Amino acid sequence: MKKEADIGVVGLAVMGENLILNMASKGFTVACFNRTTSKVDSFVEGRAAGQAIIGCHSVEELIGALKRPRKIMCMIKAGSAVDSLIALILPYLDEGDIIIDGGNSHYPDTIRRAREVEAKGLLYVGTGVSGGEEGALLGPSIMPGGSGAAWEEIRPIFQKICAHTEDGAPCCDWVGPSGSGHFVKMVHNGIEYGDMQLICETYQIMKDGLGLSNDEMSEIFSRWNKGPLDSYLIEITEHILRHKEEDGQSTLDLILDTAGQKGTGKWTVSSALDVGQPLTLIGEAVFSRCLSAIKDERLAASKLLDGPANTFEGERSVVIDDLEQALYAAKIVSYAQGYQLMREVAAEQGWKLNYGGIALMWRGGCIIRSAFLGKIKDAFDADPELVNLMLVPFFRQALHKAQDGWRRMVGLAANLGIPVPAISAALSYYDGYRTARLPANLLQAQRDYFGAHTYERIDGAKGQFFHTNWTGHGGSTASTSYDV
Repeated sequence: MKKEADIGVVGLAVMGENLILNMASKGFTVACFNRTTSKVDSFVEGRAAGQAIIGCHSVEELIGALKRPRKIMCMIKAGSAVDSLIALILPYLDEGDIIIDGGNSHYPDTIRRAREVEAKGLLYVGTGVSGGEEGALLGPSIMPGGSGAAWEEIRPIFQKICAHTEDGAPCCDWVGPSGSGHFVKMVHNGIEYGDMQLICETYQIMKDGLGLSNDEMSEIFSRWNKGPLDSYLIEITEHILRHKEEDGQSTLDLILDTAGQKGTGKWTVSSALDVGQPLTLIGEAVFSRCLSAIKDERLAASKLLDGPANTFEGERSVVIDDLEQALYAAKIVSYAQGYQLMREVAAEQGWKLNYGGIALMWRGGCIIRSAFLGKIKDAFDADPELVNLMLVPFFRQALHKAQDGWRRMVGLAANLGIPVPAISAALSYYDGYRTARLPANLLQAQRDYFGAHTYERIDGAKGQFFHTNWTGHGGSTASTSYDV
């Protein structure tokens, strides 16, 4: 009798293949399908040979190989391809079967798809999967959300194949209703954009400002990875900096300085604008990738636009210590902003997110995994209604300790003409957040002057709006007061 599969996976790109191998290594039987069926044969006869992996040449064959309730995980490109696949497999499914989207889908699309699939009596899960190629194979962070009844069916698989913390806790738990899993993964990716940009700015100051070699920088990142900055991205930066070609050249120095992006960072920033959250650091990280992409314009501008003629004079070791403090402080801000965004969108959607649990899910397997996340979990476990991470004593003290070096670093970068948009945006946000009175009173006066948009007064009741006839001939008619 042919063995039935515990789960089916559609899509044999890097993540799909490695997740399948991960599942099989944990004792699960997996059926797989790919639109290009030659990839199925290559996989089953190659990397998957001899394992409990069933190759299928059609959707009908895939679904026929599955235990009930059927569980089908889609590991394909986000967008219309997901809708096409759902339409293709729905006719073969029965009530209670589960469709799982493990790609980087935009969470509003996931909400829509869940509604459509559930209307047909099926269950739908949108799950973030983070960790890249290695994480998918050895244990990723998994962030599922959607039809609640699906969780008990997929939990045994997901919590066995995911990464685990040092004390054995799985880096996977149920996030919440439809869309929430992909939303949390989107914010994860936004924070990832921010972390990477902060590291890149630090690298440029060390390289162009201090004149350090790649090997010297590698040693610095190695040292930092043993302290508060201990994280996957710091670790791989150390490895990248010391990697050499066969002829001895640094691989990093041969890579073109134009960054790509797949959209999740942009979605994160757009979501922040939609709910009015100041996601300034991640915004700068996204725009920095956009700026890097206009390489030809930058090359032309480099011959025409002047910068400062200053060169660094001083103790490198002092600057390196300041850089460590600036990087750590800006990282705190990045997570504070990301968690603020999660709080606001969750309130808008009516989700009850476990913010400490989310930090735990990110502790292992994922790209932003770091020791730092344990402190975030502790903070939300102590106060689930926490407004901003910067207000927690641990982070407040860390920011206080770091800010002198952080400020010196931003000033040094400006004097040397080295762009640090994310590090400086983090400092501006910190200063703005701790400022009791911002100059928005002047901004409101300007809006009222040219558009009669009205303003509130410090000597008036909250919600009471006023208009001033600034010119003497504008009259008393005012616009309706509203915020977008």
